Amino acid sequence: MSQSSLRIGTRASRLARAQARLAEEALRQAGTSSEIVPIRTSGDRILDRPLADAGGKGLFTKELEEALLENRIDIAVHSMKDVPAVLPPGLVIAAVLPREDPADVLVTTAASLDALPRGARIGTSSVRRRAQLLRARPDLACVLVRGNVETRLARLDSGEMEAVVLARAGLKRLGLDGRAHVVLSTDEWLPSLGQGAVGIEIRAGDARALGAVCPLEDASACVALACERAFQAALDGSCRTPIAGLATFDGRRLSFRGEVIAPDGSGTAATGFAADLGDDAKAAAARAGHDAGMALKPRALPWLAA
Repeated sequence: MSQSSLRIGTRASRLARAQARLAEEALRQAGTSSEIVPIRTSGDRILDRPLADAGGKGLFTKELEEALLENRIDIAVHSMKDVPAVLPPGLVIAAVLPREDPADVLVTTAASLDALPRGARIGTSSVRRRAQLLRARPDLACVLVRGNVETRLARLDSGEMEAVVLARAGLKRLGLDGRAHVVLSTDEWLPSLGQGAVGIEIRAGDARALGAVCPLEDASACVALACERAFQAALDGSCRTPIAGLATFDGRRLSFRGEVIAPDGSGTAATGFAADLGDDAKAAAARAGHDAGMALKPRALPWLAA
């Protein structure tokens, strides 16, 4: 690796490497050489229990952020849905790449969710997906399934369950979008905050890394993520809280819908807005997302405190 190359830290899974290669290629096109450095995270090692019982979403970022702070890598590439709302001191998200389709998909041979038999087993490790599934079909049996995309699909194919819910972005990035699946429209099935977005984290004050990754920023994704992450931070829910939301920005107008769901799917507190943003769209989006979260919080408090 040359003196000028950037070291790209990433989780070691095939999907994480595919996302790191998106950053690597974007850097190459911008004239910066780089090298991918795989790092196995706690979230990749702990597969026998829900994330909530093991320490939460930070398990997918902790080792990467430690490597950044210890100057073992120059940038870290993350799935933004896995990044806690508050970053460790000394680190910043410097760029967000163009966002992939944020929708969830139901991978199954059935024609739809409604076509699944009563009591069908559906694999997911997400409290948000479980709550949404039970809200739509209280009879379903949600089965904990951890591990990478390939592992989850293998468990489905072996007959352990009748369906599994995955992010469409992951399937597309792995070239698996052709798997039989039903796209769950974001009009009815709000995704995880940040789903489909890839962010690049650097050390605050690292002018070299900042100069290299700033040109990679996708303005629409950046503004949308600012809104979603501010909404997440305002709610301050735990990893046991089913929180969903999606913002879109067309260069002028920001639209957002968000919700907090009872873990058993028995209730929902929802919000939404649309607003024209001024010159500092990112800051305005963050303020709007924060305000939406704070306004929703009293109605969602019983589930946030669970």
